[in-house]
Amino acid sequence: MAAPLSDRHVAVLLGGPSSEREVSLTSGKACADALERLGAKVTRIDARRDVAEVLARLKPDTVFNILHGSWGEDGCVQGILETLQIPYTHSGLLASALAMDKAKAKAVMRAAGVIVPGGGLFNRHEVARAHVIEPPYVVKPNAEGSSVGVFLVFENSNGPPQLLVAPDWTFGEEVMVEPYVAGKELAVAVMGEAAGPRALAVTEIVSASGFYDYEAKYGEGGSRHVVPALMPAHAYEAALRQAELAHAALGCRGLTRADFRYDDLKDDLVLLEVNTQPGMTPTSLAPEQAAHAGLGFDDLVRWIVEDASCPR
Repeated sequence: MAAPLSDRHVAVLLGGPSSEREVSLTSGKACADALERLGAKVTRIDARRDVAEVLARLKPDTVFNILHGSWGEDGCVQGILETLQIPYTHSGLLASALAMDKAKAKAVMRAAGVIVPGGGLFNRHEVARAHVIEPPYVVKPNAEGSSVGVFLVFENSNGPPQLLVAPDWTFGEEVMVEPYVAGKELAVAVMGEAAGPRALAVTEIVSASGFYDYEAKYGEGGSRHVVPALMPAHAYEAALRQAELAHAALGCRGLTRADFRYDDLKDDLVLLEVNTQPGMTPTSLAPEQAAHAGLGFDDLVRWIVEDASCPR
């Protein structure tokens, strides 16, 4: 049984203004409930732009930051917490900002020896006019998560995605365009400091729709998780090591999740991106991998809180 946290006041930041608000609310509830079971005094904060004032008034011992997406996961909230000098969870300001910027993160990871896709950044209007690389390819916002705003373009498509120039597009002027990598969808959760990260397992995600989009990730029955993934031992081990290498190269702390594609026909493994605040919902991958490694949900939450620090 996990040791009590009866002397700890933990503020759980959840919700927030990003496109991933609903996921964060679900993750945050699960983590706050676990902290209460562990005996901590918990304050749940639906994080708004006045979060600095709220935290300054509350003076919690620790902030459990379970915000997802822009503002909460890209270094902005981390900067507030550094200014207030409150110990907080997950990665610090620089690592959070770097990992959220897909183009910069890829450059850093590639330099460290991580195998990442090709492609690059393009103006969304340019991408909507004509193919900027040969199909098949993937178009995604440069700084969003949870597969929000992602498009697949195959050889037989009618052209580039026109939703990129829709009036309600809110994901920035530049988009990442990468070659599409066929094969298995994989994920690896990593725990620890940049100096000594530990990968937990490799999960294969089998999506009901054939693409691991927002609904497949968070909708009930949207996907099936196979852990440990059924794949050649050398490729399984390579995914573990590549995830640890990416975690370290970006300077991450706490819990992260690396997403991969593995083409088993060509034996090609490619790391797509690193999520510095992975979901903690009932269908999330990181808690499932922790359980596979012998660490229950409450123990995982306790470890995340005990790992909190400032500066980070």
